[in-house]
This record gives sequence, C-alpha cells and structure tokens, in this order.
Amino acid sequence: MDQDSHCTAERELLEAVSRITTSSTTNPSDKEENQPKADISCQVKKENPEKDDMQDSSATPSPNSSMTTKELQEYWRNEKRQCKQIKLLFEIPSTRIVEHHLSKYVMYKIIILQTGSFDSNKSVIERRYSDFEKLHRNLLEEFSEEMEDVTFPKKALTGNFTEEIINERKLAFKDYLRFLYSMKYIRRSKKFIDFLTRPELQEAYGCLRGGQYTKALEILVEVIGLQERLTRWNPVAVVPTLCAIVVCHKDLENPASAFEYGEKALSRLHVHTSHRYYMPLLETMITLAYELGKDFLSLQEKLEEWKKKKDPIRVFTLKELAVREYVR
Repeated sequence: MDQDSHCTAERELLEAVSRITTSSTTNPSDKEENQPKADISCQVKKENPEKDDMQDSSATPSPNSSMTTKELQEYWRNEKRQCKQIKLLFEIPSTRIVEHHLSKYVMYKIIILQTGSFDSNKSVIERRYSDFEKLHRNLLEEFSEEMEDVTFPKKALTGNFTEEIINERKLAFKDYLRFLYSMKYIRRSKKFIDFLTRPELQEAYGCLRGGQYTKALEILVEVIGLQERLTRWNPVAVVPTLCAIVVCHKDLENPASAFEYGEKALSRLHVHTSHRYYMPLLETMITLAYELGKDFLSLQEKLEEWKKKKDPIRVFTLKELAVREYVR
C-alpha cells in the first residue's frame, strides 16, 4: 500500500471513530431510533455486564485523532470483545465403568468449553452419579424455588450399567448442567462451583502437602482455567490457587514462572490489601524479584505501607497458607 492510500485508510478510520463519538453525545431517544437492533443489544449488555456474566475488561481509551491506525484497530477489537457474550458449554461425550473392591460405578466425562470465542483450553473432569446426586440435594436446600422444575434422573434398582441407561443419563446430566448454569444465582453459588472444581483442588493440595509439587502443579494449572471461567465476576476467588501455583514453581526452582503467577495474583488483590494472602504474597514476590534481578523496591514499599496500616499480627508464609487449603 502506498503512502497516500495508507493515509486515506487512516483518515477514514478516524472519521468513523469521530462519527461514533459524536453520536454518543446525542439524545438517547434519537440514538435508539437510528441504531440497528444488533447495536442496541450490544449496548444493553455493556450497561448490564453482570446480567450475562460477560468478560470483565479494563476501561478502553476514548478514540481520538492522536491514535495510530494500529491503536484504532486494537480499540475496535476491545470494543467487540466487550459486546461478546461469554458462556460455558457442557458436554458429556463418554463414560467408563469403575470397579473398586466391592463397589462398582459409572464415571461421566464432562468437557467444559467457553462459547463466544475459540477456546483451546477446554476443561475435562469426571463425576459419578452420587456426585450429581449430592449436588442436587445441596442445591435444593438453598434454591428450592429455582430448582422446582429441575428434573433429576432417578437411580434404578437394576440395570444401572446397561448401555441404554448410561446413554440416557449422559444426556440427562448434560441438560441438567446446562440448566443449572443458565440460572445466575446457581452458577455463582459456591456449591455449584465446588462441584466442578473441588475434587481436583483437594487432590492438588494433597499432593502439595505431600511434597509432590510436579503433580500438584499439573492439576492446579489444569483447574485454574476453569476456576477463572466460573468466577469471572469475582477475580479474587482464584487467588489461593494462583498462590499455590507460585509455591509449587518456587519449590521446583522455577522462579520466573513463580513470579509470573505471583503477578497475576497481586493484580487481583490491588484493591483487596486486607486479604489474608496479600502480605505473604508480597513477601514471596520480593524474594523472587531479588533473585531474578527485577525491581523489588516498589514491592518492598507496598509491604512497608501495609505494615504501617495494620496492627502487628501473626502472619503465615505463603506456603503455610497454601498447605492449609482444602484440609478435610
């Protein structure tokens, strides 16, 4: 593309941005009159982000004439992302029969995908009938009204391991999970989130306590993606898992990876400095930054500032906190 064509393209982008910016200051009723239905739908979602659990994003800069073509393109990509509805899709493609001592049961393989964009990091978990049954019982206690029309496959006295019954339950459990996820208060409930993540987290923390850091790390990295999808509305919820990953990497002598996950955890705590993980995480990050030759003075300043505001109390180390998670 020659220079004149490049300038023309950039000018057209700037003019388009200018027109949209100008239209945003017009009377709301006029804006609705002239706006296509798709745009109105997108605007409603942006005004009510919690309604559909849309992806959280930092505020984008207002488009202006000082932005380059590349910056303008990035701006529009961010705008499109804000309008994109993010939801999870549940599939149960297969099962396996487990025989353990005197017991026999069916494990259902659940694949959880994120819709609205290409999701290369699908989550895979396994649950048995009794796990679903326990979830249903717990949800009925808290959401009896919402669960009024939810059907749950009954346990048969015989034939539980026939191909016909197993296939019926595969479809029933898939519809069951989709229905639960469609209700905001249920999909945000601790009981629903625990059903999808707690068994794996318990196993991971058990490995961590036993010094099996490689195995613990493998499970934690697998589950953190699902946790983030399920708690998009509450980013602080994944801090303990992120910190456990920091501990594993640190003990496996991977300081760069430990620091990377520590930064992710700190970014979620910047307005939650009273969180129990905040000070131990800062102390660990200072040690890692010093080891890696990174700026540790700014972290040290935050730590000193925190100590001035808080009364001196017994504070656990990051590892001590991590090994206390999910203790039965």
